[in-house]
Amino acid sequence: MANRHLSRSVVLQSLFEWDFSSYTQKKALEALKRDSEEFAPGSNDTSYMEDLLKGVIKKKKELNTIIEKAAPDWPLEKISIVDRNVLRIGLFELLFGDRAEVPPKVAINEAIELAKNFGGDASGKFVNGVLGAVYKELGEPGKDDVGKKKSKIKNEDLPDDEVPVEHKGGAVVYAKDSKDIYLALVHDVFGHWTLAKGGIEGEESVEECAIREVKENLGIEAKIEEKLGENSYIAYDPEKGKIKKQVNYFLAEAKHQDLKLGESGGLDDARWFKLAEILDLNFYNDILPLVTKAVKILLKK
Repeated sequence: MANRHLSRSVVLQSLFEWDFSSYTQKKALEALKRDSEEFAPGSNDTSYMEDLLKGVIKKKKELNTIIEKAAPDWPLEKISIVDRNVLRIGLFELLFGDRAEVPPKVAINEAIELAKNFGGDASGKFVNGVLGAVYKELGEPGKDDVGKKKSKIKNEDLPDDEVPVEHKGGAVVYAKDSKDIYLALVHDVFGHWTLAKGGIEGEESVEECAIREVKENLGIEAKIEEKLGENSYIAYDPEKGKIKKQVNYFLAEAKHQDLKLGESGGLDDARWFKLAEILDLNFYNDILPLVTKAVKILLKK
């Protein structure tokens, strides 16, 4: 395993050169040959290194799209060259690699170690947050691995409006306490306050999904009052291909009680905020209109 970690380190060095100098794949492979001779002389892992390098380059577009979706406040050009190529390596092995050879959690842990070793002080946390969020979004593949073969469904070329739709539910949760109204929000590792949300399980409705996600993310019971709106975005599933994630958001009431943050990848805090405090919080652009609409409704109550 230490040998394989060294191989990933060599590939990272070559991808750094490829990215920094805008190399072609041919020049990147030449860099890999040179780097492996310098940093891993006598290695018998050449085929793995070449496959990983070529795989990342081939899937560059898809990998970049996933990074942009998972870290919307960090445009690719603002992410350091080391960090973005560590993410590409980790995501490639997580999404397109052979899970029998590299289980998802191994792919994530290896990428975090690369970030810690070659990136900045916050690189490990940043990579952990991005890959952890993607891992959860995929339904934690490999957690209960039964050796299923990867699906061969290919729909990368389909227009976004023709890909399968996966419905999710979420909620703006509020509570009244004396004369004050509070909102319950979760905080993610990218520095944003956001809403409890998740995918539908079994035969449940989007409303039931939203209530369950509130319970799992915030540790409280809530009651749906009305629909606020919906957001949609394109994601990539290694077994299903491109999927449109459509999230239906609701306004839900709960009791003002202690919150308990669930064990959800990518989240690190949960708090109640008075309505007057909401203006000072950092929200994602697609979440802010929903919160604003909820506040306007609540102010009329």
